[in-house]
Amino acid sequence: MPRVAVFDCDGTLWGGDAGTGFMSWTLEQGLVSRSTTDWIDNRYRAYKAGQVSEEDICGEMVQIYAGLRDQELRNAAAQYFRESIHPHIFAEMASLVTALDKAGVELWAVSSTNRWMIEEGMREFGIPTERVLAAEARVVNGVITSELVGVPTGAAKAVALRRVGLPNPDAVFGNSVHDLAMLEMARCAYPVNPSPALLEEAAKRGWGYFRPRAAEGLEAAVGGE
Repeated sequence: MPRVAVFDCDGTLWGGDAGTGFMSWTLEQGLVSRSTTDWIDNRYRAYKAGQVSEEDICGEMVQIYAGLRDQELRNAAAQYFRESIHPHIFAEMASLVTALDKAGVELWAVSSTNRWMIEEGMREFGIPTERVLAAEARVVNGVITSELVGVPTGAAKAVALRRVGLPNPDAVFGNSVHDLAMLEMARCAYPVNPSPALLEEAAKRGWGYFRPRAAEGLEAAVGGE
């Protein structure tokens, strides 16, 4: 039984990309100005075309909310998760997390999706906020600023885990090549619903993988890579 287990979230614990979905939903809800909406839309198109890095776009998807109240984003995240993400939680992964939690395993979540969404999601999995590492902007007096606290994606996921004293977690679960660095630092790596790029890397390293029953065809329905 592992002492520490680390989970990516989008595509690993549930289907689709909660970060992009939440951003699109908040833009439709009018939470940010039209000019900011147009700007992030252009940036996201550039990202999909390979002209903006994963780290940059994930940070910018948080910075667009600068000037808003943190509680407003928390409320929005709770609504979006309940309506759009909760139905797509992988039942097998939820059962696994519950079993590990009952066994006393220390559980962590590491994601490049915004912290509002990941904290909300982790309530469902019993992972406390102090063990959530996600894309985050500094909040001052209840107001979101444009200063980034961190954007854990790719190698930065491994850096974030080392920073909190986890240089070699016992088990790491992830679904994409952006999780590769933290999978490599684990004593046991568990690709879940792996993307083609991660599947290729897993084969090189002799890792097995698990594909939840609900995963097939789900990304096309709810968004994400």
